[in-house]
Amino acid sequence: MMTPERSSGSWLILLGALVALGPLAIDMYLPAFPAIEAQMGRGAPLTLSGFFMGLVVGQLIYGPVSDHLGRRAPLLFGVGVYLLASLACSFSTSMHQLIALRFIQALGACSCMVISRAIVRDRCHARAAAQAQSRLMLVMGAAPILAPSLGSYLLHHFNWPGIFILQALAATMALIAAWWGLEETHPLASRQHTPDWHEVPAVFLALLRERRFMGFALSSTLVMAGMFAYITGSPYLLMQVLGVSPQHYALIFSTNAGAFILSSQLNAYWLRQYDMTYLLNRAIHIPVLTALAMLLMTWSGYQSLYGLLTLLFIYMGSLGCIVPNAVAAALATQGSQRAGTAAALMGALQFALATLVSSSMASWHRQDAFPVVSTMELCALLAWLINRWLLRPHFPRLPLES
Repeated sequence: MMTPERSSGSWLILLGALVALGPLAIDMYLPAFPAIEAQMGRGAPLTLSGFFMGLVVGQLIYGPVSDHLGRRAPLLFGVGVYLLASLACSFSTSMHQLIALRFIQALGACSCMVISRAIVRDRCHARAAAQAQSRLMLVMGAAPILAPSLGSYLLHHFNWPGIFILQALAATMALIAAWWGLEETHPLASRQHTPDWHEVPAVFLALLRERRFMGFALSSTLVMAGMFAYITGSPYLLMQVLGVSPQHYALIFSTNAGAFILSSQLNAYWLRQYDMTYLLNRAIHIPVLTALAMLLMTWSGYQSLYGLLTLLFIYMGSLGCIVPNAVAAALATQGSQRAGTAAALMGALQFALATLVSSSMASWHRQDAFPVVSTMELCALLAWLINRWLLRPHFPRLPLES
């Protein structure tokens, strides 16, 4: 079932297009925050928090469901939910209504996020899975690069509802492609060995107690929380504090997403020579040091836009070597029978922290970069400490094929 050579191909492109629906929903409407608040009042960042909450809840459902019922049907159902919720968002008339609809939109988007990781685990061995996760970053990375620019264009020509209409159109195309091109990767024979439904909470608890799984999972989760601090706080910081235009903000956002993609492809190349845990444990220092440099720059009162952007570029670039390796290493500790549940727990932890971070960014306004960069530093430092605490005693590398 699992063959290393299958870590690239048309199935991976299709998977990337499906996963891209989530980043599309997160990033495309960021330039529209001021316009949404002008029409509905303050609280636009809370729509992002509502989305993250939906991702947390939904992943905990889709993971076990995909282990029991297969990958294909739950994924198609989730894309359909995303499509309908995106259309409904475009007709929102109040902030509370938009927050609720964004929660439902996330319940659909998360099916692609969690099930895609399980599909990679179904089809690939450990090292090939890390390479596939890196390649997946390339395909899905087009979303955060293009999304803010598309959002700025639609905001200018069609106002903010046009952004959600385009998301619905993207979901329609993805649903058609998945219907015709997505094969089932979790056959009935594998599903027969999954825990019963009433045992699912016990499986989650068992995963939380697994030292190696949690070490890898939290290494990825915490640095991603730092990234979400940047995503949520950057519209206010760059556009309102530092005076960047919506068009230039989109360019900055795309450049940083490009750093993430470039490093993830370098990571796929380096995996030909190095073990994924070796690369992870080298790269995890970088976010700590770059966020610390930004924090010191803010404390000193030296508020340089170009200095800040350079350090953000390095921070985002380091995630391309951390996230694919940590995700693949975490799932390599589990069998295919509960890959969906393990991926769900990782995703739920990731977006639970993202919800907490985005909520704090929504209520923490200062006329400098301190809220954003201090949160980024805290997340990066915790990731480094947990990585050292949980994984240092187990630094003998994972087998390349496990």
